[in-house]
Amino acid sequence: MEKTLQEIAELIGGTLAGDGSVKISGLANISAARAGDLIFAVPPHLDEAKSCAAAAVLIPLDAENFPKPAIKISDPRAAFAKLLSLFAPKIKIPVGISDKAHIGRDAKISSEASVMPFAVIDDGARIERGAIIYPHVYIGRHAMIGSDTIVYSSATVREFCKIGSRCVIHSSAVIGSDGFGFTTKDGVHTKVPQVGNVIIEDDVEVGAHVGIDRAAMGSTIIGHGTKIDNLVHIGHNCKIGANCLIVAQTGISGSTTVGDNVTFGGQVGTVGHINIGGNSVYAARSGISKNMPEGFFGAGFPIQSHSDWLRNQAALKRVPELLEKIHLLEDEIKKLQRT
Repeated sequence: MEKTLQEIAELIGGTLAGDGSVKISGLANISAARAGDLIFAVPPHLDEAKSCAAAAVLIPLDAENFPKPAIKISDPRAAFAKLLSLFAPKIKIPVGISDKAHIGRDAKISSEASVMPFAVIDDGARIERGAIIYPHVYIGRHAMIGSDTIVYSSATVREFCKIGSRCVIHSSAVIGSDGFGFTTKDGVHTKVPQVGNVIIEDDVEVGAHVGIDRAAMGSTIIGHGTKIDNLVHIGHNCKIGANCLIVAQTGISGSTTVGDNVTFGGQVGTVGHINIGGNSVYAARSGISKNMPEGFFGAGFPIQSHSDWLRNQAALKRVPELLEKIHLLEDEIKKLQRT
């Protein structure tokens, strides 16, 4: 594909700065850019972008004296993401059911869906129009996959679970694994049946090797627009709000309720049976052990405000110096006591 810089500016609603006739044939990052490529640059990388080999650059509105042909736009990163979907090669998946797939009794599959070889669609499952089921996927009994949802190879959607429209389930994710529920008597752990399900609302993305446990009773719920990174675990009966971001290796314990627009950095952990208010951010490796308010920016373990955590970290760096001073003072006191 090839477009002029002027055409791209019109497509993304940016302001052209420089020669609009420049031909753009690809997208790249700053270090890998070649002639014909378009890149994006934001501070502190603007100077690096000026000297790279790219033909043109997406830059912020307030960038001045930029020597290359450019498009000025309020959010260069978001505009670049939009262009990636345009320039990326399209993978065409044939519509229809492969004769090498297994289709159970009473399964209902739209004539506009794609079920690829070696997928298993169990009894009573439903696959809506535009959905794509890759090889070696298992869709359990009476599970439902919404329209235009993609389920990649080796993912599992277990019985009675419901996936909304326009979702992406990446390879080896397990939706509806049993919740971790046991009773213990005389040192023996006895499994509590997990008879609920998982409901994933529209426009959710679930990363590779994610485990979302089915509810003991009722539903584990992932709100619409939430994006879950690889290697995340969400326990049974959790209710995750809309438009959350859950980064890799985060673990959310069972029966935790999370509000809308919450971001969990990598390796965040929570105890169970707590409420976490919406519009909040938790820095990587935070440990959340209590109910949290809305609009909170937290870090550390035990959880504290990010500003307090920064002050504490700065103070910790001074501990060796302070210990040395204390030892010197102790020596001085001993000398005074001897005189």
